[in-house]
Amino acid sequence: MTFKKTLLATLVGASLTLPMAALAQDVNGDGKDVTLRVAYDADPVSLDIHEQLSGGILQLSHLVFDPLVRWTQDFTFEPRLATDWEQVDDTTMRLHLRQGVKFHSGNPFTAKDVVWTVERLKRSPDFKAIFEPIESAEAVDDHTVDIHTKRPYPLLLNLATYIFPMDSEFYSGTTEAGKDKGEIVKNGNSFASRHESGTGPYRVTARQQGVKVEFERFDDYWDKDSPGNVDHIVMTPISENATRVAALLSGDVDFIAPVPPNDLERVRADKNVKLVTMSGTRIITLQMNEKRVEAFKDARVRQAIAYAVNQEAIADRLMKGFATPAAQLSPKGYSGHNPNLEPRYDLEKAKQLMKDAGYEDGFSITMMAPNNRYVNDAQIAQAVAAMLARINIKVDLKTLPKAQYWGEFDDRAADIMMIGWHADTEDSANFYQYLTECPDPDTGAGQYNSGNYCNPELDKLVEKANLETDRDKRAKMLQAVEKGLYDDAAFIPLHWQDLAWAAKNEVQIKPVLNVMNFPYLGDVVVEQD
Repeated sequence: MTFKKTLLATLVGASLTLPMAALAQDVNGDGKDVTLRVAYDADPVSLDIHEQLSGGILQLSHLVFDPLVRWTQDFTFEPRLATDWEQVDDTTMRLHLRQGVKFHSGNPFTAKDVVWTVERLKRSPDFKAIFEPIESAEAVDDHTVDIHTKRPYPLLLNLATYIFPMDSEFYSGTTEAGKDKGEIVKNGNSFASRHESGTGPYRVTARQQGVKVEFERFDDYWDKDSPGNVDHIVMTPISENATRVAALLSGDVDFIAPVPPNDLERVRADKNVKLVTMSGTRIITLQMNEKRVEAFKDARVRQAIAYAVNQEAIADRLMKGFATPAAQLSPKGYSGHNPNLEPRYDLEKAKQLMKDAGYEDGFSITMMAPNNRYVNDAQIAQAVAAMLARINIKVDLKTLPKAQYWGEFDDRAADIMMIGWHADTEDSANFYQYLTECPDPDTGAGQYNSGNYCNPELDKLVEKANLETDRDKRAKMLQAVEKGLYDDAAFIPLHWQDLAWAAKNEVQIKPVLNVMNFPYLGDVVVEQD
């Protein structure tokens, strides 16, 4: 199959004004332009990378901007705009910045851009919570930045993966209408939502929301060692799973994400395309509300439910192998992942625990789950309800569209509720702080703990771990938290959703993929005839 090599046409009707900059022409120097046509399930909602914390925005960020550091496939940190760093004291990290880097506007990248970006992140409605530990950023000189934290904080490099320096000069000042160019407007029409100046491998040349975004290689891109050879990218949102897969198999697009479980075999069977899958980091769980159901206060009942749920059967049959059965929150690679914890399906043990707790005859409960938020969410809830019936727990199940479900979740409207979670910091403590800590409206702890589970001793251990900058010591603390949650059956872990991408054989996607689901398309290589 011949890979398409065309120049992008100008998108008619796109309301986008962009800075003039040198554009890449023929990355390979062979007289041929290479276009990569990408279909995602949704397009980025804005060009302002601080407007929304979402997968679509982060994918855009890695195309148009560059982070200070970025994740590798094995969860280590790779230098990008920061070349190296050191811990100056308990609350200060010094980062040394790459020299000779230009923004798309032509402005030079300096420490003041990092300071400006950090200050803006701390104002962003979507990002300010995860940047709360940051006290300030300080320019030591043009290519050195000190980041100060409010307290010893072990996840500063994790946060640095979210710092994509913006062109402070480009985004400063006011528009002709008198609007602040650096203003963050949620779902609004701002200068930053329509203009961009990053340091990334591509600049946006045209954009029409919900239709397509077009990118062209930036000729002055700093990373001359990048193997990427794509001159142009056309990104088209195709929300319908079957349509997105059909577009790849028919040759209308070259790369798609995600590939739905029901189409995995169909994609594998096509000799012209390749499929890449890997275990993801989003955990799917069920929470048992101890305030609504007296029996759930008994750890033996919670353990009985844990033993009654067959995670491996769900992953194999319902998810068609497109999930990794879980016994804890932390996926492999996270600091808190405890390799000693395994799924524990044992129906006879579950029945014995119910008998020991005085509930051999069972009881009735309600359960709620979304029906369009997670992969096969409604079917999973139905399967769990059937499994609980075997230990005489009768489930009244209600599934709802996600738009309605989250209001019910916030109201804790059922005895068991489903929630999936991806840790924004790619760290175990994020799971505990939101999902298992004792709920506290004042601090925000346990904000998504609909089970009202509370173990102060484990919370203290998490708090201690979050002040420990020695990574090995911290990992042992977090693994102990996972063991404590497991023994307590604080919740019912089901599985981590797998990720899947597919592309034409010529597109070498595997080296640029990762479990964070931010393909580094600036480095993608397309084999040519």
